[in-house]
Parts: sequence; C-alpha cells; structure tokens
Amino acid sequence: MINDIKTDAQTRMGKTIDALKHDLTRLRTGRASTALVDNIKVSYYGSDMPLNQVASVALGDSRSIIITPFEKSLVATIEKALMASDIGITPTTAGTVIRLNMPPLTEERRRELAKHVGHEGENAKIAIRNIRRDALQQIKDLGKDKQITEDDERKADEEIQKITDRFVKEVDAVVKHKEEELLSV
Repeated sequence: MINDIKTDAQTRMGKTIDALKHDLTRLRTGRASTALVDNIKVSYYGSDMPLNQVASVALGDSRSIIITPFEKSLVATIEKALMASDIGITPTTAGTVIRLNMPPLTEERRRELAKHVGHEGENAKIAIRNIRRDALQQIKDLGKDKQITEDDERKADEEIQKITDRFVKEVDAVVKHKEEELLSV
C-alpha cells in the first residue's frame, strides 16, 4: 500500500516536471523552435485544426520557422491565425511559404521572460507540494485505520519528503537552465 502511494506520487511529480518543460519550450528565447506554433489552431473546412496538421512546420535556421501549407488556399488562413496568436511575430509570406523571423530579444524582455520562468517554476513546486500533501494524507489515513504501524507511517513520511525534495531540485535545475538560455545573448 505504501509503495503504491509512493509510486503514484512519483509518477504525478514526474508529470508535473514534464508539463513544466513543455510549457517552457513555448517561451520565445530568440532562437526559433517549432514548439512556438504548436498550439496555434487554423480554421480548416469549418473546424479548428492544429497548424502542424494542415502545414509542414520546419526550422529554416536558428532564427526562423518555415511553414508550408499542404493546400495553397490555406496560406491566408494560416497567416491570419498567426497574426491572431500571442506569439508576437509578424509572418512574412512568399508565395506558398510563410516565414516567421525571430527578432533578437531586448534585455528588458529577456528579464521579463526570466521572471516568468521563475513564476512557472514556483507553480510547479506548488503542484509537487500538493502531491506530497495528498500522499501524506493517504498514509495518515492508513495509520488511522490501523493498516500500518506508526513506525511505517513515519518512515513513509520521510521517504515521500525525500522524493519531494528530489523533484523540487529538478524543477530548480529546469528553471535555472531556461533562465540561462534566456539571459545568454
């Protein structure tokens, strides 16, 4: 029972780290990344489709993303979706190819993004602590029901705290790496 609780907590904490990493890939760091346009939806025959299902998305170089629609008629629609999105980049169209050129980030914008990364890291830590709280409550309930001894309960509490500490350090490492990436010119 205790092992199941610990395994569940570890799995959920791991998913929190994965979600943080995924959220941070969408931040614009001055380098081009196809993850920047992953969440953009394009109106295609009356339904909203993800951009990568109606066009090929590739990196032109370290500072540009090239979007090639599968149908010529989608160029204007994709351009409109990119303009409406919050990525803050104006698309350039040349025939059937749409290019997104990443302007270099200003120092002020880099610091603002670094602050946002820190905030996302804090949210991830809060989520991990909530998972710890749930796991500790489950163990406490087992102790109340006399399904485990007090020694087992205390030992499980310590193990869950160690797991939590390990994942909090991992969040710190992810945040530090992203901040360094943002602040390097």
